[in-house]
Formats: sequence, structure tokens, C-alpha cells
Amino acid sequence: MTAQHIPVLLDSVMDALGNIHGQTVVDATFGAGGYSRAFLDVGANVIAFDRDPHVESDARIMEKKYEGRFSFIAQPFSAMSELPDASCDAIVFDLGISSMQIDEPKRGFSFRGDGPLDMRMSGVGITAAEFIKKSTIAEIAQILRDYGDIRNAMHMATIIKTAVPDTTLKLRNLINNPRDVAPVFQALRIAVNDEMGQIRSALDSVPRLLRPGGRCICVTFHSIEDRFVKNIFRQWTTAPGDPRMPTVAQAPFIPNPAVAPSTDEIEKNQRARSARMRMVTKSC
Repeated sequence: MTAQHIPVLLDSVMDALGNIHGQTVVDATFGAGGYSRAFLDVGANVIAFDRDPHVESDARIMEKKYEGRFSFIAQPFSAMSELPDASCDAIVFDLGISSMQIDEPKRGFSFRGDGPLDMRMSGVGITAAEFIKKSTIAEIAQILRDYGDIRNAMHMATIIKTAVPDTTLKLRNLINNPRDVAPVFQALRIAVNDEMGQIRSALDSVPRLLRPGGRCICVTFHSIEDRFVKNIFRQWTTAPGDPRMPTVAQAPFIPNPAVAPSTDEIEKNQRARSARMRMVTKSC
């Protein structure tokens, strides 16, 4: 599994973190373990989260290999709220969907092959097909607008709701404009997995969990994720009382410029083409 997935912006993440030997790093999205392994190999202690049951066997192997320095929590990253205050030196999020999830047609994430319209990262809860059945046209349209930036959202929602597709191929065949295929799948996936709610919940815990000098890094893969993270980071790094941002930061943070992948990385890994890395540092 690890050979199929290339960690995006890994070099940039490692450069941003600096010397993490002996520090405690939270890998909020374990996936194939690429980030965790890199952190461990330079001497960090790692706490990793992932709600995808398909990655647990690899994580348990790593627990044995790095005994005492790596622990895996088979829960969504919102569960980091249960960690003790000031217990982390860095928290890293690699958001979006992983190559392993896309490459398994039976999981229903990809429109490149045919499979059940599932899209559940954790394997529990309602599937994307069930989500469509229970939602109204207006609700589906709102999701397509909010999470896919679909302009003709109401028309598209009407088509989808009327057809009630139960496979990825059936859903893809309903979408006439090729440019809308990926955004429609993305919007349904985000809604089914409550991805934005998970991000909000996890980020709300970050100021409390980080020690002074601690860093929070988010690697995003589409504009909706990136705007969401950027707005939260802006709240954290805006001085209290600034009229441009009425929300008072939970802790003083220092922003860092966003980082995009190099041309060389994009050539080697097409998944990196839309990625952005954002980081803030807790000043005290």
C-alpha cells in the first residue's frame, strides 16, 4: 500500500518543521504512513490518527517497529481534542483523499472505474448513494455549490436526485460537462464524511494542544479546503481588536507564507498539482 502513495510536499513539510528530534508530532492523517515515517526517521515521537480501517494493519506494524515512539489512534482527527493540553510540538494535516482510497473502485471514491457509490472513509454511516436518497434537491444543490463550486447546482441536483445513482459509473454518466465530474464527486465525498466539520473540530483544538513555538501545518488539495484553512489561520494571526477580523484569536500565532509544489514534484506526482501548504507557529 505504501508504494502506491507518494506523500505530497513532504520535503516542504520537513523543512518547515525544522529539527523535531525528540519532539512530539501529531500526524492527523496517517494514510499510508509517509509523513509519520519521515517524522520518526529523524527522531520524533509520533501520534497518528486515521478513521480509515484499511490503514490500521500498516499502522500496527509501525507501532512494533518504532515501539515507544509511535502510537496509532484509529479515530478521525477530530479525536485529537482528547489529547492533553500543551502536549504537542507540531500538528500536521494532509487533507483530502489518498491514492489508496481512489485506487479501490469498491470504495466508490473515483469516477475512473465502476463501483458502488459509497465514499465512506471510515466504512460506517450512510453511503453517498443513501445520502442522495435521503436528501432533497435543495440540499444536494447546496452541497454542490458549497463543496464543488458547481454553477448549475440546482439543475445538476435535480438530475442526480431523479436518477438516484447507486454506482460511480451511473453518477458519472449523469454529468454532461466533463469539468463538473470531479467537483460533483468531491462535493458528495466531503458531505458524506463531514470533512469540513472534522477539520473545524480538529483545528479548534490546536491552540490548546500546541506548546509555545509549536507549529500547525495543513496541506490542502482544493480551493474549498484551502480557503477554509486560510480563514481559520487568519483568525489566529490577527491581533485582537483588529476591525478586519472580529474573531479574537485563541492564542497568539505567527503566519508563514503558503507553499506550492515545485514543477519537479508535480511532474513526479500529479496529485501534488493543486496542493498548498500553510503553516502557523504558536508564539507563546
